[in-house]
Amino acid sequence: MALPDTEVRRTTAAAITAARDTSLTRSAAAQAGRAALTPLPGFRTGDALASAVLTAAAPNRLAVYDQRAHSALHTLGIALSHAPGRYARYIKAIDQLLTAAPDPIRHWTARTMDTALYWLNQPITTFNQLDQYPTKADTT
Repeated sequence: MALPDTEVRRTTAAAITAARDTSLTRSAAAQAGRAALTPLPGFRTGDALASAVLTAAAPNRLAVYDQRAHSALHTLGIALSHAPGRYARYIKAIDQLLTAAPDPIRHWTARTMDTALYWLNQPITTFNQLDQYPTKADTT
């Protein structure tokens, strides 16, 4: 299924606008951006690719969804169902983790937290590895 370039650009522009809309909470921006991408081939199901596109559009606001990060949330006792709307719930869970975290972690970007979640279940993870990732102050 091929879409005209103008349709792809219109659709991605709507997703980018939603992702960058600071009048929305991050989870609402994630939900709106994810919904905007749905008409594109390859974006109807699954959140990994859509989250990568949205995070590229708004790297200081959003995070990449990954099955490993999902598993890490489970390890932390945070349930995240596979029902529709998962990406928005994932961003909300990241926000809750950041809010509850001690300094300096609470100042991490959502992207830094998703990277930490990705590495959580890896056999050789140290917090020194995470020191290389930017905080909100580094990216503004």
